[in-house]
Amino acid sequence: MAQSQFDQFLTEATYRDPESGSILSRDAFYGLYTSWCNVSQETPQAEHVFWEAMAQLVGPGDELRMKGPAAADYILASYQAVI
Repeated sequence: MAQSQFDQFLTEATYRDPESGSILSRDAFYGLYTSWCNVSQETPQAEHVFWEAMAQLVGPGDELRMKGPAAADYILASYQAVI
């Protein structure tokens, strides 16, 4: 069975860290997704579609952290927005 775009995003751009005690904010999580789409040359889905998929794939206790090229892209884009 082929992975969905959202499964692939979670695999490539996040990891579960139950010890962290922190979670990504909604803005950061969606921003990471759009950065992943940019880096992966994928077309981002509408925000409501993203949240519907995440409701199915990520549980309330899952504490996700950023990783990989999408994380770097998101952090740089966020930093540039502040300057």
